[in-house]
Amino acid sequence: MPHPSEESTAPTSPRPVHFAEQALLGALVLEPALATQVDLEANHFDNRTHGILFAAMRTVPAPDPEQHRESADWLAAVYATARPQAPGLPHTYLHTLVQACPQRDHADAYAGIIRADHARRTVRIYAERLALIAIDTTLPHRVEATLAQADRIGGLLDQLSGRFASHPGSLPRTPLPPDPVPEAEEEAVDDEQLLLATATASPQAVQTMRSLTPGDFTVPLYGALWQCVTALAHRGATIDPVTVLWEAQQAGLLTGTATAQGLLDLLSDPHGEPGHWGARIMARSLLHRARTTATRILTVADDPATTPYQLITGSRRALADLNAVRARWQHATAPAHPPPATPARRAPPAVRASPAPARSRALQGSVSR
Repeated sequence: MPHPSEESTAPTSPRPVHFAEQALLGALVLEPALATQVDLEANHFDNRTHGILFAAMRTVPAPDPEQHRESADWLAAVYATARPQAPGLPHTYLHTLVQACPQRDHADAYAGIIRADHARRTVRIYAERLALIAIDTTLPHRVEATLAQADRIGGLLDQLSGRFASHPGSLPRTPLPPDPVPEAEEEAVDDEQLLLATATASPQAVQTMRSLTPGDFTVPLYGALWQCVTALAHRGATIDPVTVLWEAQQAGLLTGTATAQGLLDLLSDPHGEPGHWGARIMARSLLHRARTTATRILTVADDPATTPYQLITGSRRALADLNAVRARWQHATAPAHPPPATPARRAPPAVRASPAPARSRALQGSVSR
């Protein structure tokens, strides 16, 4: 038995796909005609050198089978083609590949393993990009860029679903991490305070902001206060700082840190328009959900026991949660539709009636705090 210190310094074994790539290339060395029949591309290989060799095997014309058994000319040509892009490739490696191939007739099975691993890596790359875009504050339209990347992931999953068959137990078994709590940054806290104050001062706007939910807030207390405001609006009750404060007491929100005077001061200091602050809160919630979605996809992709179809299913479920927030965001930020134009009266036969111009209502910008 090796000493524990020897185990810790032992080289890490390659992943199973490494041996599948060697086995496939070994089969192609034994039967070069298979190179053009295998449903693979060079970029599907995890090992860059293996991808270079595969491309070289497709580039060099397949030799006559009888001649190939007696001559190494084709192997030399493949090596010469691959060597400029893989300078460290030993000339004996093609022979090593032959020894790594258990059965040349199993080439399709080896190719299937390579395709599955490539699908996993590709989904992972797309999810990493989603996470990076969602936190990139330098992007001028970060929400739109985030949603565009989510669409790319959805398109990728649609492509992959046609290549990997479903099977019993298609749901991933990977335990998912709990959703992270959004950080209550100073800007987020200010936006939420301003929304509560402006919504209390302009209760008529609350009815048009049903897409915003308490879960979109970074401060749980403010989310609960928003629920108090919307509850009053739903009942058609009077809304002002005092009535919202009373509703907050009924909801058990008054504690040692959330005092009546403190909440009253917060609700009595409006600036701007509720719709503006609500849109900012929803955008922040959407970006947070995008990061959570990316984390879920990465967790499933990093589980080696996950099958390709389980990865597809798990990723789609994660995207569904993001799309739910997306639908609310789109509803909240959609421009108001202008009222339909009143039909013109029928004109006498000799006179043509001119259509009445439709009026569009411009969205009013908000006043910054």
